[in-house]
Amino acid sequence: MYILALNCGSSSLKYQVFDADSKKVVVGGNVEKIGLDDSFITQKYPDGTKDKKVVSMKNHNDALGVVMGMLRDASVDMNEIGGVGHRVVMGGAKFASSVEINDEVMRAVAEWKDLMPLHIPASLMGIESARQMLPNAKQVAVFDTAFLQTMPEHSYRYAIPEAWYKNLGIRRYGFHGTSHLYVSKRAAVMLGKPADQCNLITMHIGSGASGVAIKNGRAVDTTLGMTPTAGLVMGTRPGDVDAAAMLYVMEQLKLTPEQMTKHLNKDSGLMGITQCFADRRDVEANKDENPLCKLAIDMEVHTVKKYIGAFMAELGHTDAIVFTAGVGENDDFLREKFCEGLEELGVKLDKEANKNALARKGVDQAVISTPDSKVKIFMIATNEELVIVEDTIAIMNGNYNADHLKMDYSFANAKQR
Repeated sequence: MYILALNCGSSSLKYQVFDADSKKVVVGGNVEKIGLDDSFITQKYPDGTKDKKVVSMKNHNDALGVVMGMLRDASVDMNEIGGVGHRVVMGGAKFASSVEINDEVMRAVAEWKDLMPLHIPASLMGIESARQMLPNAKQVAVFDTAFLQTMPEHSYRYAIPEAWYKNLGIRRYGFHGTSHLYVSKRAAVMLGKPADQCNLITMHIGSGASGVAIKNGRAVDTTLGMTPTAGLVMGTRPGDVDAAAMLYVMEQLKLTPEQMTKHLNKDSGLMGITQCFADRRDVEANKDENPLCKLAIDMEVHTVKKYIGAFMAELGHTDAIVFTAGVGENDDFLREKFCEGLEELGVKLDKEANKNALARKGVDQAVISTPDSKVKIFMIATNEELVIVEDTIAIMNGNYNADHLKMDYSFANAKQR
């Protein structure tokens, strides 16, 4: 039996097919530029080979149809797909764990369309398409926000009028939860301690970025807020910014909420500072010649270090700091900058180990702190798809536990995946 993991972005669709028994990837791929004439699909195989096809796909329904065709070409029997796990960005306070998808779940997810106009409609279309194309497969929603729903009220509440919280749900939800869950389990293994005895700071740093404080295995705080624009400086998102300043900008430039949403999500962060680069590789390559690139790096490093310090104060004792996601796994330069100056807090980076700990060179996990570092520093390559697959299988088998500390995840065992 196969399990299909689907991740529908605003104009993209990522997919992986896993063997349900071995939990190994059979085939996977990406669809990009959905809605544009030059949309295309790239299918990847375990041996490293790829197939690429340019196909016009006007929406996610078209895209999933193309995916199904590519999977058949790869000899994947559609009748053998027993479950489909969907990454859903927003679950709010209603969903603190993964759930089987039914009409009630669909209606609840749809309530977040106005807040997440780029992601929720894409997810809903992806789910509906999968239900139609794979009617015999069990459909499961794995929420990006679920892992963060153990935060205490004093952490997730904003100091705003009570009615806004009660009637509109204005609070901190956090995101990237599936990634933070995965690396926290692997970190516990690396520490040789039960997950419920670990205090961790997990830093998911990619184009989007977030940090999470984890106490005794459960999330207690996060950098992100009600939307993925708060906290750390990101590729195109600003991180923390004065809300009143944004109201001032809207008033002065006569911007609509939709226009401001675009500016905050697409035109800010590294892109806003440098005026030309959103990718850290480009920013770093030009840091010596372009003062705006140097400023962008300094600003990102400042916010990361500030939150690490704040989380350490919040946790009281920190076992390890974990770096993951595209930048966290592959940018040894930025990892060094993030840890620089934290020695008095017991954080000591091993520069040589750091340089060698690169996921793009096949390293899944590594200790990058010195032997005498009071706080361990880890690089762990995340695997959100494996979490999605294992939650889906558990729900299909009736042995899913909504408390992730009581779930029997394969990657929480000492043997590496």
